[in-house]
Amino acid sequence: MDILKKLGKRVRKIRLDKDMSQGDVAKTLGVRASYISGIERGTENMSAKKMEKLAKALRVPIIELLK
Repeated sequence: MDILKKLGKRVRKIRLDKDMSQGDVAKTLGVRASYISGIERGTENMSAKKMEKLAKALRVPIIELLK
C-alpha cells in the first residue's frame, strides 16, 4: 500500500475514534473538508508543518499518525 494511503487510513481511524467530522478537523486547520478527505483517500500530500498541525487538531502526538 502507498504511504499516502497508509497515512490517510490512519488519520481517518484516529478522527473517527475521536468522534470528529472532517469538517471539525478542517475548521481547526483552516482548510476545506475536501482537503481532509483527500488526505484520508491518499490523494493529498501534506507538508511536515501541515502534518504537525493535523496531529494537534486530532489531539495526538505526531508519531501516532505515522504508526
